[in-house]
Amino acid sequence: MGRHRVSIATETSNNAAETHPADRHDLIRVQGARVNNLKDISLVLPKRRLTVFTGLSGSGKSSLVFGTIAAESQRMINETYSAFVQGFMPNLARPDVDVLEGLTTAIIVDQERMGANSRSTVGTATDVNAMLRIIFSRLGQPHVGSPQAFSFNVASISGAGAVTVERGGRTTKERRDFEITGGMCPRCEGMGTVNDIDRTQLYDESKSLSQGALTIPGYTADGWGVKIYSGSGFFDPDKPIRDFSKRELDDFLYKEPVKVKIGDINMTYEGLIPRIQKSLLSKDREAMQPHIRAFVDRAVTFTVCPECNGTRLNEGARSSRVAGINIAEACAMQISDLAAWVRKLDEPSVAPLLVALQETLDSFVTIGLGYLSLDRPAGTLSGGEAQRTKMIRHLGSSLTDVTYVFDEPSIGLHPHDIQRMNELLLRLRDKGNTVLVVEHKPEMIAIADHVVDLGPGAGTTGGTICFEGTLDALRESDTLTGRHLADRVALKSAVRKPTGVLPVRSATKHNLKGVDVDIPLGLLVVVTGVAGSGKSSLVHGSLPANSGVVSIDQGAIRGSRRSNPATYTGMLEPIRKAFAKANGVKPALFSSNSEGACPNCNGAGVIYTDLGMMATVESPCEVCEGKRFQASVLEYRLGGRAISEVLGMSVLEAEDFFRSGDARTPAAHVVLERLVDVGLGYLSLGQPLTTLSGGERQRLKLATQMGEKGGIYVLDEPTTGLHLADVENLLGLMDRLVESGKSVIVVEHHQAVMAHADWIIDLGPGAGHDGGRIVFEGTPADLVAQRSTVTGEHLAAYVGA
Repeated sequence: MGRHRVSIATETSNNAAETHPADRHDLIRVQGARVNNLKDISLVLPKRRLTVFTGLSGSGKSSLVFGTIAAESQRMINETYSAFVQGFMPNLARPDVDVLEGLTTAIIVDQERMGANSRSTVGTATDVNAMLRIIFSRLGQPHVGSPQAFSFNVASISGAGAVTVERGGRTTKERRDFEITGGMCPRCEGMGTVNDIDRTQLYDESKSLSQGALTIPGYTADGWGVKIYSGSGFFDPDKPIRDFSKRELDDFLYKEPVKVKIGDINMTYEGLIPRIQKSLLSKDREAMQPHIRAFVDRAVTFTVCPECNGTRLNEGARSSRVAGINIAEACAMQISDLAAWVRKLDEPSVAPLLVALQETLDSFVTIGLGYLSLDRPAGTLSGGEAQRTKMIRHLGSSLTDVTYVFDEPSIGLHPHDIQRMNELLLRLRDKGNTVLVVEHKPEMIAIADHVVDLGPGAGTTGGTICFEGTLDALRESDTLTGRHLADRVALKSAVRKPTGVLPVRSATKHNLKGVDVDIPLGLLVVVTGVAGSGKSSLVHGSLPANSGVVSIDQGAIRGSRRSNPATYTGMLEPIRKAFAKANGVKPALFSSNSEGACPNCNGAGVIYTDLGMMATVESPCEVCEGKRFQASVLEYRLGGRAISEVLGMSVLEAEDFFRSGDARTPAAHVVLERLVDVGLGYLSLGQPLTTLSGGERQRLKLATQMGEKGGIYVLDEPTTGLHLADVENLLGLMDRLVESGKSVIVVEHHQAVMAHADWIIDLGPGAGHDGGRIVFEGTPADLVAQRSTVTGEHLAAYVGA
């Protein structure tokens, strides 16, 4: 009996020494990845570790992490749903890769701005408003209704009438009435602002409609927008607008929607002002194309709604209170203060809801967003703030063995805040998750368990793995990242002298506390401070109007897969004209969106086949072989090249091609020079904008707007998405702008840019209502010497002072 017991114990200990088959899957294997510019690469990533991907902007980091690993994980999860459910989900094609093994569920936390819908706020985007509405509907005194009575997106409606009901084979009519109690302010329709339209900006009253009186973008004299008015019969289209009778003017501007027949087509006629309000003013200003935004800024004045005072809520919703405050006041509070208020509520009837709300609000504070308020429009959040807001959903999650994928989580973070972000990433890893981070900042690369460096260049010269291993091994390697990891920009020995000042007086936007500051001109000025200290409010919201400011922010570029650097920068126009002139034909032939387009694929270069719930199949067009143009168009040459060959050139090649000789085109060459200046020489002219990284998009905007007339350039974190090696080039570009007589104001956290500045304006000392004041003005050397602010401490450590 005893011998038998011993043999079992020995057998058990032998088994313990062996690894269970389920525990052997601790690696993610990628073999033969060819997405975008990846050159058939293979690698192995450790699970439950923090892996950082580095490399130049455009080297293939996002293609590997987002386009291959995360995309395949999401596609495989989608396939587990029924065909019915998949029909409502985005169709994801399988990435171009031979083998992907060991994948786990991927949660992507990217930098994409949150929906720029003007009805979307921080509260609605994170579901905190939904929880607050239930609390107020249960505890609010007086009781005003269900949770929707506190929603600024639900209007109050009541009605009555006869309804036909079929019951037991008989049809009967019954009288019914209904009532919906919503929280929407009736005056501003839940927008918080009302607009007043300046009619002089809509039309030239001295002209008639047929003479092109309308000055609204898109309303050309021969377009459908104007044909509806001129063919409506309500007024004479050949009569100047100033000669309209009162009735005609009212019909033109305010008439309710009515069906009219124009030629043989039935159309809906509506007065000009309600039509503009629906088509242009219902969109968020940040989401508009630049020329439409310029028109709206000229023609419309937005003022706070006098009825709801900007809260978006009607009187009923504002009258109900819990512990002395109403829902509008709760949403206007700084989140850190709201968390303290919720903590004091002791109501057993809604206890689970209070716990969930408390945890979400505490996550905002933990992640460094306690300075926001719930009524802050989601479209006004910076890329970094939007990314951290998305992280909130995952911080308290009890899921493990998940792959979290982050896209430059250091964006928008002061060096002081980066330490906190590092702790959050390590906390996610320590719970047993795989964390993949695309990053450039040395402070974030420092916490990696494993580093993968892509390169050696960008675009077609990138897409290979230059290094895999530990941080110490990366430092010793001869890769571009390894060589630049210890880079430090020294403080300037001499700073430039200002040529004047741009005065800002009593700035109170958002959390600014009546700030007075003179921003020196003719210099490189850096505005810094912790996240939420008021930098963007000062630079974007408080600079005097008409001061010649060209503002280049991080907003996404609007464009379809047909848009590319050539169309976005306006460079394609002179190129088409040069082709047309050289061949004696129309410029429209050289547009893949117009007459020159291949008739089979309509100029897309590919044929899309919709397979229902399966991924849409994309195959090259057999007629034009992906060149997008008709065969006859490709016979026309400029400098020996066809239009499709020109669009396939890199910016550097094209810059040389259009400089001289038969193809000399000065209007295109000047744009190409600017693209080279901002470090985009490797992009091809015809590359779809949808494939560009965040850093590439901002530099494309910078190159485009450098041609605008204006003496002051305002840049919002231009180092976003830039490799350490590229930061040097960016500093050189800023110096060239200043030396050419421009003033450059940069909102930035990167210490290299601070050290290179002529003048620093530091805001703080904290975020939200703890910020909004200027804590330092002066040269970088003075800031380091005084070390009086958080920024001063970090800059001193950076330059080794």
